[in-house]
Amino acid sequence: MVVDAPVSTDDLADGLGVPAERVDRVLGELAESYRDEQRGFELRAAAGGWRIWSRPEAAELVARFTGEAASARLSKAALETLAVIAYTQPVTRARVAAVRGVDVDSVVRTLLTRGLVTEAGKEGPGGGTLYRTTTAFLEKIGVDSLEDLPPLAPHLPDDTEIDALLDALDDGP
Repeated sequence: MVVDAPVSTDDLADGLGVPAERVDRVLGELAESYRDEQRGFELRAAAGGWRIWSRPEAAELVARFTGEAASARLSKAALETLAVIAYTQPVTRARVAAVRGVDVDSVVRTLLTRGLVTEAGKEGPGGGTLYRTTTAFLEKIGVDSLEDLPPLAPHLPDDTEIDALLDALDDGP
């Protein structure tokens, strides 16, 4: 409760002077105990570490107590853009726009401001900026890594289809 990011098992083990395996086992047992007792909080592994979270059932109460405005929620457009970036990263704005079929500049700026995505270099010389998700994104959705994301729905176009869409956009009407 004294840190604002997940703490790794190794860091906890070093701080406590006990083996990491023991820390992992005890934290797993503690997490299960909190779940069974239906407390207002839970202990979860996320983004490469352990963290205490408020339970989803308490989210509205916690938001009122902490003064978090409803505007802190992401719009549908932001969630869709974030999903495209998460599943296709590193990816340019142009590719995200091709997948979504709309301009995504302002949405990407919002995601950058909120720390959910970051720049990840350039797509070759003179190419567009590449974007990827951050550990803050993993933490917010409660997963350790991108591999923990659910399988991608078959509706997202593959690279060949995206390239064809981009070519069509470049050709214009």
